[in-house]
Amino acid sequence: MNAIQLNEEQRALLAGEQGVARQMAMRLVVDMAAAAGASELIPIQSAHLSGVSPLTGGLGLRQFLARLAGDPQARVAVPTTLNAAGCDLAQFEAMRITVPGFREESEEIVALYTRLGVRPTQSCVPYEWEGVVTQGVAAWAESNAICFGNSYCGLATNRESGLSALACALTGYTPKYGLLEPAARRPNLEVIVSCALSDPADFSILGDWIGKQRQPGWRLLYGPIPFIRGLPVNLNHEQRKALTAAAANYGSPLLYIDGLGEAPEPAPFQATLHFTEAELRRRYDELRPRAPVSLVVIGCPQASVGELRAVAGLLRGKQVTAVPGDPAGRPPLWIFTASANKAIAEHTGLAAIIRESGALLLENTCPEVVPYDQRWVHHILTNSMKAEHYLKSGLNNIPASVMPLAGCLAVATGEWQVASGRSPTHPLTRKLANSQTRKLANLQPPTPPHPYTPTLFSATGRGLPSQEKFTVTGEAFVTGTPITLLGFVNRETGVVEEPGHPADGQSMAGKIAIFPRGSGSTVAPYVLLELYYRGVAPLAIVNTEIDQQSAPACSLEGIPYAYAFDADVTQGVANGDLVELRRQGGVVTIRVLERATVPQI
Repeated sequence: MNAIQLNEEQRALLAGEQGVARQMAMRLVVDMAAAAGASELIPIQSAHLSGVSPLTGGLGLRQFLARLAGDPQARVAVPTTLNAAGCDLAQFEAMRITVPGFREESEEIVALYTRLGVRPTQSCVPYEWEGVVTQGVAAWAESNAICFGNSYCGLATNRESGLSALACALTGYTPKYGLLEPAARRPNLEVIVSCALSDPADFSILGDWIGKQRQPGWRLLYGPIPFIRGLPVNLNHEQRKALTAAAANYGSPLLYIDGLGEAPEPAPFQATLHFTEAELRRRYDELRPRAPVSLVVIGCPQASVGELRAVAGLLRGKQVTAVPGDPAGRPPLWIFTASANKAIAEHTGLAAIIRESGALLLENTCPEVVPYDQRWVHHILTNSMKAEHYLKSGLNNIPASVMPLAGCLAVATGEWQVASGRSPTHPLTRKLANSQTRKLANLQPPTPPHPYTPTLFSATGRGLPSQEKFTVTGEAFVTGTPITLLGFVNRETGVVEEPGHPADGQSMAGKIAIFPRGSGSTVAPYVLLELYYRGVAPLAIVNTEIDQQSAPACSLEGIPYAYAFDADVTQGVANGDLVELRRQGGVVTIRVLERATVPQI
């Protein structure tokens, strides 16, 4: 591991000379640098923060922000923008949100970020705002914005978590590693497109399709970085935006288009993928609605002025509705945009056309972070694969379909109707609500457990620089499958609630949690913070590799953390074993003290 060289300002931050909040932030930055093998911290020009909606950030976000804001010296060091919130406060009643306290919590979160000096843009498209720095080294934490900025704007940012981006914003520094190094920005996949794409939804399907092709043997250290051939070089803003937003669904932080700028030599290509007309048609057929649509949403990422212009053109002279229960059977139509773009739409008359049609034009929020009232929202139609990806995830658990914009609006106006009938079985129709349904789900063939070894096991690994000597003894919670913290771990109990996951129904609370890594949203660290604040966090966390979701929360709150052991801990330790995790110096040792009678997961 490289020694981290700190300058005088960085050492002062780490010593707490500029307040507790910035000291915590610098400690996290140093921890992440050490974990990544970086030997240097470099200045950033901007930051963009995820984790704004109470749906995603929860109690962990609110309490942590309140703790930071309590320090009078806590201010961001660089221009910093804020991601989309969970609601449009000015139209809260029209959104029919029924979650108790959601409005008040939303206001609290935005106010706390603002006290830290964050610009409350409440937008997932910072690259569309005037005055936002979109070039140079940055720390951004919104997947579509990361991919767009890296691909088209001359930005250089790693795929930060919500916590690590906030730490970088408070200190003004980030570790120099990963996508901040030219060698890591080389394309690792070749994609050949042999069909014509025009509607932004076509590009959205392409981006999502690329991510779905990932194979276990591919070496993609920083995610898929495709080099795409066969696309026109004069793509408009909406087409580029749809492509990068959907590619980011599966961790793509950057992409290259043949003929659009210069791409470095490949890294090499892990595979050559062929996207054909047949593939495009097949995906549209799979994604089309086959059951009545409850709600149509447009604007994920938030709609640009060009998208608002297209919506207004298709709605001119037609009628839709914004509320359920329409006598004509039309589903409500909600359009999501940023406040800056809405202001332009107001000035140019586009907003008036949209509102006159009966649609709801929302600002400051986006489709994936809204707590929908599922008493009437059973099936959502959208033109975005990003929206489809997150709506059907554990965050929302709502089936979603995809059509081009014109098709979506035809459904909203009643010009095209989905045949009525029973909704087809959807693998993620609802999160399992009780233990009885969980037991039924577990009747499906389980993931095979790892081979059980009765002999005792020990291994050595690494820890975070900010954590010193510790010894923790407790029962092991072990799974060899990554855990999707946001949406699939109960924030109040620490129980995994993911049908089909080998740990479904098991609790991490008060145990030494051993799993490969977290998966899913960059907001996931706030789930661990909430578990900690509620007193139901794991005693310690052990990952097989450094995890941008687990490590930041452990660094900030002192939860013992270890990773990169010299043997596979998910194979050597069984669920229920009594284990000891001990750190001395820079070495962390894990050993089994007593084997469980029967391994459970």
